[in-house]
Amino acid sequence: MQSKGINPAKPVSFAGLKGFEWRNYIVYIAFIGVLIYFSVTLYSDGFLTSGNLLNIVRQTATISLMGLAMTFVISTGEIDLSVGSIAALSSLTGALAVSHGFGVIGGLVAGLATGMLVGLVNGMLVTKAAIPSFLVTLGTMGAVKGLAMWVTDTAPVPIVNDTFNFIFGSGDIGPIPVLLIWTLVFTVIAHVLLRKTSFGRQTLATGGNETAARFSGVKTMRIKLLVFLGTGLMAGLAGLLYAGRMNAGRFSFGEGDELSVIAAVILGGTSLFGGVGTIIGTVVGAIMIGTINNGLIIMGLDVSQQMMIKGLIIILAVMFGKKAIKK
Repeated sequence: MQSKGINPAKPVSFAGLKGFEWRNYIVYIAFIGVLIYFSVTLYSDGFLTSGNLLNIVRQTATISLMGLAMTFVISTGEIDLSVGSIAALSSLTGALAVSHGFGVIGGLVAGLATGMLVGLVNGMLVTKAAIPSFLVTLGTMGAVKGLAMWVTDTAPVPIVNDTFNFIFGSGDIGPIPVLLIWTLVFTVIAHVLLRKTSFGRQTLATGGNETAARFSGVKTMRIKLLVFLGTGLMAGLAGLLYAGRMNAGRFSFGEGDELSVIAAVILGGTSLFGGVGTIIGTVVGAIMIGTINNGLIIMGLDVSQQMMIKGLIIILAVMFGKKAIKK
């Protein structure tokens, strides 16, 4: 009877692994590594407790949601640095609407309208005035942050509407945080939009080769306008989630979020140079950054050390983003 084992006279074929590109899965590999590291080193400090893990989910929900929209922007070869400032202003306009008696719906409309208005301005300046998105959104980042500080003279706006706070951040449905539900719903929507619709294909085509896409009938300027509207909308929603979780609107919400959002998107596998995008990778990248921040806080590192490590993460993200150019 012949053995069914490996024939030593016949070389083993690894043809199935030949096309495997490990860089496409770097965020998943890194996330598992980070999780294992903190699980071992901080086990006695409660890192793996359900309360801490759910806290990570709550803390990363806003980054994940803004990252979903940023994936579309970066996939077109553009960038949006104003998302953090938009979130801050939207938290204030939403809080003001609720505090003036317009209720949950009024707060929702005010926050989302604020985000979409800034997104529209960004999109129009990029597409109609032909100003580079980096410069446009750098300018609106400062202008919107200044407006957020001016609107209430830097004072927070408390939200005493329990329904609003429950829906937009502080509530739990059983053991599941409402913020996790927001993240899951919009992750599914964004994934379908990018992978299963003509809009998603045109977004990737615009970033891959804008000239070729234009000659193929893609209205590239319209696509860019829409993706900036999308980041404004999602940053507005993020602002409402900040307000709901903290029971107030503040000008300081979202400060520095643009760096975390961009890092999450690039770490997730979206090319910084356009044409390649992944929604699931973005969410994993956001959760990984949140896990690192959480672990560093438990370890007792101060804010300056956390900022240094976050900067290194962004550098690594850009390095791996260069794979798009090599391809």
